[in-house]
Amino acid sequence: MTLHLIKLCVGVDTVQELKDWQTERLKRLKRAGKTPEHCHRTLQTPRRRGEVLDGGSLYWVIRGVILVRQRIIDIRPDLKEDGTACCGIVLDPVLVATRAQARRAFQGWRYLPAADAPPDLRVVEDDDGEMPQAMRADLRELRLIDF
Repeated sequence: MTLHLIKLCVGVDTVQELKDWQTERLKRLKRAGKTPEHCHRTLQTPRRRGEVLDGGSLYWVIRGVILVRQRIIDIRPDLKEDGTACCGIVLDPVLVATRAQARRAFQGWRYLPAADAPPDLRVVEDDDGEMPQAMRADLRELRLIDF
């Protein structure tokens, strides 16, 4: 049975900002001669690894609302920049917009059963529609649009 993870996207205000940050990180990894992949590092390793890797995604909470997800490709031991052991959650680079779902703040990550996961809306593109990003953010904050 598929199990997802949910995580706060700290320091990011919009989905486009997350996409831009991840794109820039891939460029830095390439320049450094490292494998260019989206790998989110966390201290705790999911014990239910098999269920998460059976089609699970990482759902990002941005400013108190789940707005986007990324499919989880792998969960493996990793090292932080300072050499500390951690867990690496390897993510598909494709960001998939989801129906907005409010979430309270929490630390670390949590399991998200498939039945509780918000439905997908669409794949996030670089130039996402004709509406200016600032207007989209304002309407989303007022809960007038989902994404």
